[in-house]
Amino acid sequence: MTVVSRHVRRLEAPLDASVRPPGSKSETIRALTVAALAEGRSHLYQPLHADDPAAMAGALRSLGIDVITDTEPWSVDGGGGRLTVPATALDVHESGLSARILLAMAGSLDGVSRIVGRGRLPERPMKGIVDVLRAQGVEVSGDHVPIEVSGRGHLWGGHIEVDCSESSQFATAVMLVAPIMHEPCLLELVGLSGSAGYLDMTTSIMRKFGARVERTVTGYEIGNGGYVATDVVIEPDASAAVYPMAAAAVTGGRVEIEGLGENSPQPDLRVARVLEAMGCRVHWEDDRVTVDARDVELQGVDVDMSDAPDGSLALAVVCLFARGSSRIEGLGSLRHKESDRLEAISNEIHRIGGGAVIDGDALVIEPTELHGAVIDSHGDHRIAMAMAMAGTRLADFSVSNPDVVNKTWPGFWDLLDSLATG
Repeated sequence: MTVVSRHVRRLEAPLDASVRPPGSKSETIRALTVAALAEGRSHLYQPLHADDPAAMAGALRSLGIDVITDTEPWSVDGGGGRLTVPATALDVHESGLSARILLAMAGSLDGVSRIVGRGRLPERPMKGIVDVLRAQGVEVSGDHVPIEVSGRGHLWGGHIEVDCSESSQFATAVMLVAPIMHEPCLLELVGLSGSAGYLDMTTSIMRKFGARVERTVTGYEIGNGGYVATDVVIEPDASAAVYPMAAAAVTGGRVEIEGLGENSPQPDLRVARVLEAMGCRVHWEDDRVTVDARDVELQGVDVDMSDAPDGSLALAVVCLFARGSSRIEGLGSLRHKESDRLEAISNEIHRIGGGAVIDGDALVIEPTELHGAVIDSHGDHRIAMAMAMAGTRLADFSVSNPDVVNKTWPGFWDLLDSLATG
């Protein structure tokens, strides 16, 4: 079998660019969900055109929602919580967030729904949301996709305990569906150790559509008044923004990230603050952030990234070009993604001659003499994009199975080429 790879062009000069990343995957999927449950027509401006949101939009169409994604803006005709039992399986492709949300939505239907996926999704944990459904009296066939959900026409609500030790997405799924439950929901979160910022994103989207969401000591209190259709502008994706930030850091350059400011709720913007701790100059405005590494000698860092684990992959690559060792803590959740990202990033760092040691849920990076190589993307968009940042400094560097980036950033390689040519 022929292995396809993509050459990464080394930047011959320090990066100096302004980049607007594509729309946030997390916000786009959340907004699609809430718009489908709202009463009336909503519009989504600047959404993410990529595989994961497309899978969610397709599943919503199977639930009887009119979703139009071939125009700008996207339009969603919500049914006020009234959904149709799907005649065929809901195929979420490799989208874990979509799978978890659709499991919760399926619990509110009067009939049987089947959720399926592909790639590594059947291995990813679903028990956190499955346990909630079972506690609400819903029959569920198993703890991993493919899963059949036998809904009873509604979820009751009331006091709901969600185990978030494996993923905060279980809480997000329950929260998004809570406004159409029979009773108000008192949500208690158990085992949430990181990624709380994604729940802030969830509450922000819910409130834009008129839901009542109040933070409590142990979770959230959510009203059952439903949603009202509205128009929303999707922020650029902070998880994508970390790659041009990393490129600026490793090339000793400068990048301005458009559309993401200091008030954004997206957790991966924390990467900019860590780069500042490593020596970069970081300037925040309401609608942009600039990372400037010109005339900077990067320093190693000891940091806990449990609240932004995906961003830690690009950060680990930056640490290869720093002075001194680095330690990145709080990465246990990376084991349950499109790949075992902790193992994958360690393997690929070794492949280019770098030092990486997994210590429990931490990654220890030792800068060494690096060289080019053919990187294994492990079928994971974030491994491909993070490791590509090393290619902005190294010759003879390529990434196998490069099309995996289509999951969240179809134009990634074109952007990287444009940065290399100035």
